[in-house]
Amino acid sequence: MTSLFTPVRIGRYTLSNRLVMAPMTRSRADDDGVPSDLVATYYGQRSGAGLIISEGVFPSAMGKGYVRTPGIESDAQVAAWKQVTDAVHAKGGRIFMQVMHCGRISHPSLLPNDAQPVAPSAIKPAGQTWTDSGLQDFVTPRELSQSEIAGVINDYRMATRRALEAGFDGVELHTASGYLPEQFLSSGSNQRQDQYGGSVENRARFVLEVLAAMVAEAGGDRVGIKISPEMNFNDIVDANPQETYTYLVEQLRSFNLAYLHVALFGAKVDYHALLRPRFNGAYLMGGGLDQSRAETVLADSRADAAVFGGAFLANPDLPERFRQGAPLNTPDKNTFYAPGAQGYIDYPFLSGISAS
Repeated sequence: MTSLFTPVRIGRYTLSNRLVMAPMTRSRADDDGVPSDLVATYYGQRSGAGLIISEGVFPSAMGKGYVRTPGIESDAQVAAWKQVTDAVHAKGGRIFMQVMHCGRISHPSLLPNDAQPVAPSAIKPAGQTWTDSGLQDFVTPRELSQSEIAGVINDYRMATRRALEAGFDGVELHTASGYLPEQFLSSGSNQRQDQYGGSVENRARFVLEVLAAMVAEAGGDRVGIKISPEMNFNDIVDANPQETYTYLVEQLRSFNLAYLHVALFGAKVDYHALLRPRFNGAYLMGGGLDQSRAETVLADSRADAAVFGGAFLANPDLPERFRQGAPLNTPDKNTFYAPGAQGYIDYPFLSGISAS
């Protein structure tokens, strides 16, 4: 019987269990996007996961959206990430890098030379982002030209290449949470009149071209994609999300991707039932799972692996706690994005389990 503790094939890898650590922004990089020394300890502690998906990493400086988030553009960033992947591999774990270009979900103070954020269309999103001076309102972004779009796609290509140089086992394209790929995909944020806007085929073009670039670097069996239909985070809306995501997932088949990661938060439609039959790789289910529900969806073949966020954040030894039926630590929301070790690498392990 399939359970959280049976092996699973994801892309070119056979994972020891079906617990996946979700990508979670933790803001422990410096102002140049270089992960601090704490980051290797953090991910190394959680290497009991079958697969770790890293926090969102910007492919280029123009993709940064929040203070103290990491990048994969410079040699210093690559070197710091190499320490992270070494720490995970030393304990037998696997780790993919989530590549995250925030697009319009940014602020000039976070970007080179106080540049305007970029987006498919010059539509200001409602809301605010974290900067060095606290919360700041989003601004109206600048619409990307077609030649600039080609440059952004190449940024994803190079980010994939550098992630592999840094020792990552693969990469995940972040196509959720209202960031640049979802901005292109969604009708509310994409009002272009060219080949990247209008029809669902055109709005999906950017995502598919980015995936093609990433697959060209890594091979489809080392590339995954995350989507979150109707999450509506960061002021993202789409007129017909069922049509949009059905079309997108059907187009993924030709890439032979390692996995499709679908996280649902409040959607009334059962997108898992809609999308899983349309995908030809491993299906990762996320969004508010606990151990019992995860075991049920695996046993019913509704997913191949289960993605846990806050539970992994607060419980570095989550797989062992699940094995023993042990109580879980509660995440401290006050330290999610705070610099330093507190609330990051100091969550207690079960007695007798090493924290190193």
